Amino acid sequence: MPEIDVIVIGGGLAGLTSAIHLSKEGVRVLLIEKNDYPKHKVCGEYVSNEVLPYLNYLGFNPFDFGAKHISEFELTTHNNKSISAKLPLGGFGMSRYEMDFQLYQLALKNNVEVLCDTVTNVSIKNDMFRIATKSNKDIQAKLVLGAFGKRSNLDAKFQRKFMTKKSPYLGVKIHVSGQFSEEKVALHNFKGGYCGMSKVENGNINLCYITNYEAFKKYKDIETFQEEVLFKNMALKEVFKNSKPKFEKPLAISQISFETKKPVENHMIMCGDSAGMIHPLCGNGMGMAIRSSQLASQLIIDYLKEKIKTREELEKAYTIHWKKAFNFRLKAGHTIAYLFRQDWLAPKLLVFLRWFSFLVPQIIKMTHGKPMKV
Repeated sequence: MPEIDVIVIGGGLAGLTSAIHLSKEGVRVLLIEKNDYPKHKVCGEYVSNEVLPYLNYLGFNPFDFGAKHISEFELTTHNNKSISAKLPLGGFGMSRYEMDFQLYQLALKNNVEVLCDTVTNVSIKNDMFRIATKSNKDIQAKLVLGAFGKRSNLDAKFQRKFMTKKSPYLGVKIHVSGQFSEEKVALHNFKGGYCGMSKVENGNINLCYITNYEAFKKYKDIETFQEEVLFKNMALKEVFKNSKPKFEKPLAISQISFETKKPVENHMIMCGDSAGMIHPLCGNGMGMAIRSSQLASQLIIDYLKEKIKTREELEKAYTIHWKKAFNFRLKAGHTIAYLFRQDWLAPKLLVFLRWFSFLVPQIIKMTHGKPMKV
């Protein structure tokens, strides 16, 4: 391996955008990702337009690859009450299969070295990081950026506190073909969870829902759970019943955690879901991942240019900037999700929001940011 400034662990949105940003500024970057591209992931696949200025700066325009413009929002409850609103900034729909792949191609064009491998250990000695991988590679770098997602073997390795707490949520995703407005993102509540719905670049509808595992395990399989629980919401039933699945079987992930995480862990700068995860109800995890990568990249560049003098100053600055950018969003997201998880309360909240509809865009703004500056 040539001499490396920064190793990025994880090739999702945060890892890829960080690697591209750093490389554009002349930083020598190695991106380590355990999976090949392209690959489907359990994800809502709706992205707030707040990230577009930054993506354009990186050289990526999602609409060149068929992303769908989204401007409308719909919310329904388990007892079939609904409300609609305009999205303050709007957003776009694009699958992780396509978006991650195109960003990967852009990373290669920007001279990012990419290694398909699994990191097994990260250590630091004499102010240099040392990375061990499953294929027995031993790599050194000045800095490590952790962008390895919601839950990883490295989280367990470093005994991160959130790993000791219960993670009772299950996520399920499928793409289907059928009728659904291209301009709309919908959030359909059911007992024990909710399902996000929007179109992506190939005209398919992304259906992604999250539920409490305790509620799910009462049923023998995903199909039975959907029939007995999801389809009590008629909007959900209509789309599921009148569409054709594009996957052989749904994708599922378990042990999703919304516990607090540290933005810096074992001297690694953490990005995206590795640093903290907003509740999917708020639909802005992808936007947060991209914004956190910009924060990390800018500070890393300043450190490598010696504008930030010490590693301690870098870690402190990133922690402060990360908390300023995301703490309020995360708290708002947890509160909103908690309220809508109360089956008796959600319909009452919807009636209230119908009376005071001007509040809906304000609530959305609480979990989103302003357009990113570049």
